Amino acid sequence: MSRTRAAEQATSTPRRWHTASYTQERGECVEVSEGAQTGVRDSKQRSRGALYFPAAEWRAFLAAVRNGDL
Repeated sequence: MSRTRAAEQATSTPRRWHTASYTQERGECVEVSEGAQTGVRDSKQRSRGALYFPAAEWRAFLAAVRNGDL
């Protein structure tokens, strides 16, 4: 599936968003919606859209963060 097609599917399907676990007390955080395409958006600027990543790429990113590689 092309990235464009995947992004269209990700935005046309209702999604469940949750606040990231590293939310700061000042409310500076992102919201995440996991699935085949993981969505990430600014919790204070939801109307500006989201970035979408294939699930495998999102898992690799999280693993790198947890391992201190980023």
